[in-house]
Amino acid sequence: MHKPEDYFLKIEKSVGRAINRYSLIKENDRVVVALSGGKDSFVMLETISERRKRLPVYYEVTAVYVHIKNIGYETDRVFLKSFCESLNVPLHIIETEADLDRDKSKAICFICSWHRRKILFDFVKQEKFNKLALGHHMDDAIETLLMNMISNGSMSSMPPSLSMFRGEFDLIRPLILLTEDEIEQYAKLKKFSSQIKTCPYASGTGRASVKKLVREMSLIDENARKNIFNAMSNIHSEYLPSDD
Repeated sequence: MHKPEDYFLKIEKSVGRAINRYSLIKENDRVVVALSGGKDSFVMLETISERRKRLPVYYEVTAVYVHIKNIGYETDRVFLKSFCESLNVPLHIIETEADLDRDKSKAICFICSWHRRKILFDFVKQEKFNKLALGHHMDDAIETLLMNMISNGSMSSMPPSLSMFRGEFDLIRPLILLTEDEIEQYAKLKKFSSQIKTCPYASGTGRASVKKLVREMSLIDENARKNIFNAMSNIHSEYLPSDD
């Protein structure tokens, strides 16, 4: 049985490997970490913040929590504030509402996500940060790839880094090399607070169905998740159909 400290260091190293492999964070970067109140964002904030203690380089980290008041979820703000204080990371809480009736053709999850993302983008640009870190992990990238293939007929997913607004800042995903199971184990060992009330719309999304599909794929091959993820950067176009 490994010590919890060894597991924490292993996860931090995986985050560091992603940061180095994809050049996500460099010296003197100013990074906004998007806190959602969920385990993914807590793990991201802690690993990004703690690894600075072991590096000869400096980068700034600030956390931002956007609360959409008219969506039925609730986060433990007492824990949120104490968690950021323990890491010596400034926390900004932004209250807002989304117009859920503006476009009836769009799912509630899409509208909420789009609005939250817009608020984060505005904060990053106004405060002149150059990186926005989101807590998407390997499973999120795999599920997005499959959803786009199934529903849109395209092969696209969540890149580790994406330049936004002609280079004004980069959107980064430091957890991209971690599976959801690894993150859950880290959060469990750390006893991170869970949502007081989870989003009522989460279980009815297409993503929930694809998540189940990925679990079934893992029964065929235990390495299915990592193999699908690696396949996104191992494309043999000469063996695929072309429009030419």
